[in-house]
Amino acid sequence: MQKYLILTFVFILNVNSPLPTIFNPCLLTGSEFSDPLLFSNQIFTDKIKTVQLFKEGWNLSYPIIRLNSAEKLVLHFDLLGDQIETYYYTFIHCDKDWKKSDIFTGNFIEGYPENPLEEYKHSFNTTVNYVHYKLVFPNDRIRLKLSGNYILSVFPVNEPEKPVLTHRFIITEEIVRISIDLHRPKMTSDVNTSQQVDFTVNHSGVNITDPYRNIYATVLQNGRWNNAKRDLKPDFFGNNELKYSALSDKNIFFGGNEFRYFDIKSIRYQTEYVRKIDYLMGNYHVWLYPSENREFKPYFYWQDFNGKYYVAVQEGQNPETDADYVYVYFTLPSKFLISGGKIYVSGALNNWSFDKNNLMNYNMESGQYESVMLLKQGWYNYEYVYLKDGTSDGVASLFEGSHYETENDYTVIIYYRNPYDRYDRVIGTQIVNTLNKLSD
Repeated sequence: MQKYLILTFVFILNVNSPLPTIFNPCLLTGSEFSDPLLFSNQIFTDKIKTVQLFKEGWNLSYPIIRLNSAEKLVLHFDLLGDQIETYYYTFIHCDKDWKKSDIFTGNFIEGYPENPLEEYKHSFNTTVNYVHYKLVFPNDRIRLKLSGNYILSVFPVNEPEKPVLTHRFIITEEIVRISIDLHRPKMTSDVNTSQQVDFTVNHSGVNITDPYRNIYATVLQNGRWNNAKRDLKPDFFGNNELKYSALSDKNIFFGGNEFRYFDIKSIRYQTEYVRKIDYLMGNYHVWLYPSENREFKPYFYWQDFNGKYYVAVQEGQNPETDADYVYVYFTLPSKFLISGGKIYVSGALNNWSFDKNNLMNYNMESGQYESVMLLKQGWYNYEYVYLKDGTSDGVASLFEGSHYETENDYTVIIYYRNPYDRYDRVIGTQIVNTLNKLSD
């Protein structure tokens, strides 16, 4: 019991008091953003939690909608504390590499370029007070006129150069047809650990004269951008088709493993993988069972969210405002401190990023890595990732293993740069799952 009290003393925060804003290192030239973090999925203050962006009506979808359609995207996030803050939002059009496009705002926005977030509610009957914000777009105030990569930026009133969060999304024209074949790699030694994504693009509706210069393909695994395969070129083209085939090894991903998971929608009952729930010093604390190393264990399938999470509450009506925040304790036994890098709890629970919020610290006395995260109630997927010093994508196989049978989502995105345009169009996307498509 004494050990738990020590941990509580170290990690407890007064989450009902405003937290200090993290220093924003962006360099500014007028209204231009020069910090690359501003063109990724980032949260720039500790006060903001549980940022989600998905297609309206489907909480686990990826943020991709069709141009000039009735489809909409929904942004959710929480501001810790009791005080309502006034936020505005805007959009930034980006090229295929997530750099600001060389076009004027009026070229891609119809309506007001900066608009207030007007839908917000206080949390109800929670130990951690927060204000829940919601935005649905396109809306009556703003419409996006071009396809491409976009950044949604949310910022305090009159401070567009200091966003509190940024998030990527895509608008696609869907004027090409994409067929995808998923299979074990044929030209690599990683035949038992990897998955290959071959695909064909039928562009009969688009006149493309030079696909090597004008067409760029990107493939995402489970919606992640930090391990995306970018700027893929076709191996063959002709008869209005571009073929990205097994001749290339650039479209091969480690299969990984099914994600670990836990259920904290209830604070009264211990669900699978939850060892203990305590109420200490005004907050709920959830200790998960120590995680096992799965590197050399055989593959076993179970249904997961492919790294995502779903906000839910059992003792409430509306998860947006009734779900509480709890401290979740992760432990990963390891006989030795692994040198040359750091270990992180990884997944959409931290925007697939690696920072202080999901960093694991090694406890030499207990022989394990430990981390504590403040999370909203719901179902969560996660994995443990080793990030080697000087790298950015991370390696999960060190603790999770990797298998060609693992169930994953793959998204293929086709960009087209017309020689006469100054921006990259998205002319097609396709999402498939290995459960129905993977072949030997």
